[in-house]
Amino acid sequence: MSESGSSEPGSIRRGRMHDAEGTREIILDAAETVFAEHGFDGARIDAIAKVSGYNKSLIFQYFDDKLGLYAAVIRRADDQTRGWQNEALSMLLEQGSTMDVEQIKDLLRKYVGEYFDYLLEHPRIQRMYMWEMAEGWQTYSQILSQRDFDDLNDFAPVVTKLQNEELLRSKLNPMLQLSTSLFTGVLYLSLLPFYKVLLPDFDSYSPTELKNAREFIVEFTVNGLLVAPPSTKS
Repeated sequence: MSESGSSEPGSIRRGRMHDAEGTREIILDAAETVFAEHGFDGARIDAIAKVSGYNKSLIFQYFDDKLGLYAAVIRRADDQTRGWQNEALSMLLEQGSTMDVEQIKDLLRKYVGEYFDYLLEHPRIQRMYMWEMAEGWQTYSQILSQRDFDDLNDFAPVVTKLQNEELLRSKLNPMLQLSTSLFTGVLYLSLLPFYKVLLPDFDSYSPTELKNAREFIVEFTVNGLLVAPPSTKS
């Protein structure tokens, strides 16, 4: 027996764990594809099984049910963005008692820009968010966890401080301001097919125009949220 109580050699256990992780990722990729195409209500486990190449019983073994699978897809997306979200929060907390508007603007530029890049690289996640919007976020509300509320509680004091120091332009709830601003990228990318129809001679998907769009959304968000520093106000 090994120290862990298993009679299997460590290399076999690690191999099986690796296989399980790989299987889980394949199923999540397939689920993301089907959820993005059909939304939660329209997605079928049969279709996800077909795309993934695994049977339904294995999918249920890993994720319990369709809602559990959907939650795992969303959580994976959260995890993929958590690194720079935590970095942004840490840098905001380092501001201390006096908040530097220009530093905060630079931080927000990075944060919004990276989120736009993420959405551009993960169009299926962006499409899932559009399904949620269309359906009143009914499915998302069922998978909220304490971690989501912890994220809000981490950011709330910082953005509230920005508002109290009159660094935010609006008196709207500061967390609503931040969340709405981040979804500007989701809205823009969701409109690209419409722009293609409306402006057939304009290639909104080209690298140049996507770069221009990123810059527009970043500056629109930063300058829409934050006031100009006192030395530059007219």
